[in-house]
Amino acid sequence: MLAVAEMVRVLKPGSYIHVAVPFNQPFHSYPSDFQRWTIPGLEELLKSAKCEVVDSGIRTGPTATMLAYFCEYCRILAPRALGKVAYAAVNWVVWPLRYLDVWLNRKPNAHILANAIYVLARKRTA
Repeated sequence: MLAVAEMVRVLKPGSYIHVAVPFNQPFHSYPSDFQRWTIPGLEELLKSAKCEVVDSGIRTGPTATMLAYFCEYCRILAPRALGKVAYAAVNWVVWPLRYLDVWLNRKPNAHILANAIYVLARKRTA
């Protein structure tokens, strides 16, 4: 919250801020994994920082989520020494499926399994 407040503080009135965050992703410890945001949560955060929401939605959709979990699953299944190789190989094979999100992101419930979300907001002038 402090980081967003500082970003908004240095913006000129009427300027835009674009915030994109991971939503539904496997645990990642690089550098840390402490919190997840929802679209309404991000919108509220920016409104409380004196911004008006211009747009919000899905950055990467449900297929990206399922493939991320599937690739991590394959890494876990593989022997430890081959985990990264298995992850990379499976990711290379399945990545074209992500184009399904072009269609799926138009569905009203796509945000439930979104891989990443965004909010575009404008700093209020008064």
